[in-house]
Amino acid sequence: MAIHRLNDRKMRTSKSGLLCDGAGLWLRTQLGKNGELKRSWLFRYGKHWHGLGSLDDVGLAEAREARTACRKLLREGVDPIAAKRQTRSAAAVANAKAITFEECARQYVIAKASEWRSARNGWIETLDRYAFPIIGPLQVKDVDTGLVLKVIEPDWATKTQTMSRLRGRIEKILAWAAVRGYRSKENPARWTGHLAEALPRKPKPENFAAVPYAEVGAFMAQLREAPGVAARALEFLILTATRSGEVLGAKWDEVDLAKAMWTIPADRTKAHREHAFRCRRAPWRSSGRWRASGIPITSSLAAAVAGRTG
Repeated sequence: MAIHRLNDRKMRTSKSGLLCDGAGLWLRTQLGKNGELKRSWLFRYGKHWHGLGSLDDVGLAEAREARTACRKLLREGVDPIAAKRQTRSAAAVANAKAITFEECARQYVIAKASEWRSARNGWIETLDRYAFPIIGPLQVKDVDTGLVLKVIEPDWATKTQTMSRLRGRIEKILAWAAVRGYRSKENPARWTGHLAEALPRKPKPENFAAVPYAEVGAFMAQLREAPGVAARALEFLILTATRSGEVLGAKWDEVDLAKAMWTIPADRTKAHREHAFRCRRAPWRSSGRWRASGIPITSSLAAAVAGRTG
């Protein structure tokens, strides 16, 4: 079977019809809507004609390479037209899944916002400062261990706590992206059995010094003499053994002085459950001094502290 029958002169001077280069490769010339000649490549096998592109885009040498590729597929039992459709479909899927790390991060924060008790602006701020300049514009599927280390390793020794939190956030974002099908399930930001082998463990934080038990009475006496809302807040926190966020967010409508009862709303407790407890003596003497200090009944303690110390 003769092949390579065509040359540039034959192709450019061809009129309406088909010219064969051999082995299934054809050049089709036909009139366009405006009377211009259009030339395109076809590969014929059996009853099928497989388009290989316009002569303006695909030269003779490239068309012959495409013919060779089609013949190879046929020898392997693969239909060239089906293979082309599959390739296009895979490309469309890849394009649909194309998303940057920064886009994933912002979508993750939005998706999880309803689960968080407070706004997580710190998430984006930390990512914006350390992660986005390096991996933000990259496709999330391309983020690997080396890139994660490039983000957190330079400041690991001096900002261990911040970088450790950042690593955890990157891990969560990548896990979310994997569930969405944007990347593989292998998570390059995981700590156990992975980054733990590349980075030194963060040192255990030292606890603040505690007041010796025998000196608590004297400390409380001094605290009661201290002026200001902040001193009353600390006294109330100690006497109720609650958390700083619970005390600083306290409002008078949560306190029933007649019953010596304080009810903390669920959205301000660690367990996400309303917590009510009775405390008949000392804390309510403290709250009386709060009222005497002129805190408006609708104010939170945090607002009062800020107003008195600002």
